[in-house]
Formats: sequence, C-alpha cells, structure tokens
Amino acid sequence: MRARECLEDELATLTAHINAATARWVELVRAASEEGALADDLAKWVAFRCGIPGREAREVVRVAEALQELPAIRAAFARGGLTFAKVRALTRVATPASDEGLLDLATALTASQLERALRAFRRIAAEEDRETHELEYVDYHWAEDGSLYLRARLPAEDGTLLVRALETARHQVRARRRAAEVAESADATPAEEVAAQAFEPPRSVQVEALVEIARAALASTGEPESRAPRVTVHVDALALSGEGAGRSELEDGPVISAETARRLGCDAEAVTTIERDGLPLSVGRARRTVPPALRRLLEARDDGTCRWPGCERRRFLDAHHRTHWAHGGETSLGNLVLLCSHHHRLVHEGGYAVEDDPAGGLRFRNRHGVLCPSIPRSPPGSCDELVALNQRRGLTIGPTTNRNGHGDELDLELAVAAAQHIAA
Repeated sequence: MRARECLEDELATLTAHINAATARWVELVRAASEEGALADDLAKWVAFRCGIPGREAREVVRVAEALQELPAIRAAFARGGLTFAKVRALTRVATPASDEGLLDLATALTASQLERALRAFRRIAAEEDRETHELEYVDYHWAEDGSLYLRARLPAEDGTLLVRALETARHQVRARRRAAEVAESADATPAEEVAAQAFEPPRSVQVEALVEIARAALASTGEPESRAPRVTVHVDALALSGEGAGRSELEDGPVISAETARRLGCDAEAVTTIERDGLPLSVGRARRTVPPALRRLLEARDDGTCRWPGCERRRFLDAHHRTHWAHGGETSLGNLVLLCSHHHRLVHEGGYAVEDDPAGGLRFRNRHGVLCPSIPRSPPGSCDELVALNQRRGLTIGPTTNRNGHGDELDLELAVAAAQHIAA
C-alpha cells in the first residue's frame, strides 16, 4: 500500500510540475506576440516552432490572450494548481469580475465536470435551440480561383457527429504525421536553418481531416485503399502539354490550372475524345495511365509508401510521373514514384522538383532551389530538469498542488447555478 501511495504522490506532483511548465509555455507564447518580430499569424508560427497542429496552436494563443485579464486563474495556473484543460475551459467564460469565483468552482470540480458545467452554463435556451434547427443549412460555392467555399450551420447533436468525425480523422492524420517524423540532431546547421525557413509548411491538419472524411465516403470497395478517389477532368491536349491555351476543368466543378490537371492525370484512367465545335467526333477506349501490373511493381519497389522524406503514408497514393506523359515522359518504373496526395500537390502546384540523390534514392527541391529538410525535433526532455527548473523559479510543488477536484458526483444544476451567481 505504501508503494502505491508513493506512486500516486509522484504522479500528482509531476502533474503539477507539468502544469507550471505549461503555464510558462503559454506565457512565452504571449511574450513572443509582444516582441512584434514574428510572422503576422502567431498561431502558424507557434505550430511550426513547437511542432503542434494549427488548431492546438490557435487554442494556446487564445488562452494566452485571455489570461492577461484573469490574474487569479493565471496565478493558479503558474503555481501548478490547474491543468491546461481546466484553464482552457475557464478562459471561454471567465471575465475579470468572475475570475476568482470561477477559480473556486474549478478547484472543486474535476476537469470533465468543469467542462460539462461550463458548457451547460453557456448553452442556449430551449426556444433558441428550436430556432437553431430551423436555421440549419449547408451551402457552398466555387471561387474564381477554383477553390471551394463551404459554410454550414448544424444543430448541436448533428454538429457533434460532424465534429466527432473530424476529430477521428484529425487523430489519424496526426498519427501519420508523427510516424513520418525523421529523427535528427537538435543542433541544426546553418544550411538546415535556411532550408527550414524556405520549407513550405504542412497542410492544415483540420483541412486534411475534412478531405479524409470525403475520401472515406467516396472510397469504392473495388478500388485498393492505397489509391486516391478519382475525379473527372476535361482538358485539351494543348493545355495539358503546356503548348497553348485550352479547356481545363473538373466535371461538375470549376476551371482548374493545367498543372493541377497534369497532377490528376499522373495516375488516372484516361479517355481520349476528339471534338469539333464542342461536339465529340470519336471517343477512345478507357485505359489507365499506369497499368495494374506496373502499379504493383511500383508499390513493391517503393514499399507501398510515399517517397517524400519522412512521410510514411500508405493510403491514397498517386503514381507520379517525374517527366509527365503529356511532355513525352514514359510510363515506366524508372519515371514513376509513389507520392501521397498532399506531397503530389506540392510537387505540381507547389513547384517542387524530384531529383536523384547522389547517395541513392530521391530528394526534393523547392521552387527556390532549396532542398527539402528533414523535420527538426525538439531536444529530449527530463523530469529532473523540469523539477529543477520549477524550483529555480521559486515554486513549491507537492502532491496536493494540482487542484484536481473532489471527485464527488456532479450536481449539474447546482454547478450551473453557481456559475450563474458568479457571473451575475
């Protein structure tokens, strides 16, 4: 029993140390914004520099801003008394007037109880809830540049389903990205630092999660999971080869660039149609630009994985023609390389070049001529160093520092009434 108590005390104490370190991290984010020397979008900079998804970075920036007006919650967080989960929930509703009162509520409730109580506190009235159902809609339109604008308003229960699907897809995307990270030394050379500055940041995790849901919905049981769902493109030969202007558009969709059409045509089923005055004269047989037998050889050679440095994605892979077939490139094993849809887009629309590495394999160079760097990783951490750092900051942390709540059964009505009284 004594060993278990020691284990629990160590766990609780370390949690408080992590709380204090997280509070310091949030303060540094705020300090970085005040320096004024960062990029215009602080959240993007935090996401890149700290190696976290954009959505989490935006939440950190929001919390950092909100805490400036909440001295009691901010101080409790800095002492290690509150977890980031509790602080995140509090900063959504707290004001300077309710700062101390909500802090007392947070110390009495567990993190999940606090989030539930504050969600209920913010919940709209029943009449407004009915109006929400009446106002539901999903709308979209194609912009002039070909991008899709999507807007929606859903009732709470339907919105929860969509958010849950997005969260599931987001976790899958994050897991793939974590698995794709390449281990390297924490000390980067000057050349690597220049390359990192020129490197195009990864696609938004939330955007990729939404696309992941669409792909899953369109996936055919007869199509291998490793291949991306297809769309139909109408493109003139002159536009495809780059020798002149011509039609280039998605079926039932907007006009697209010829480069996008070439990317989509790298690994597709092609149908040749000869037209005159907009009317088809003859239609050829459908054929795959990469025959199934060659596709199997390609997947075996590339181990069924995207060849981009550090990417280990195995789903929705395209067979990229290094020299496009519209430019006379052969559909041969030596001219093909497997790329995931994201990195395939970087090669075409992003202007990256694929070239042979003198040491063997492939390397990718951006449109400025800078080689794609491996992803820098933070130096390894140490619990002892964290504890020593907090001690140097004058913090006294023990098993009871973290205010994790009483753990009693939640009386939601009483908790909401307390929040209303504090906010009044």
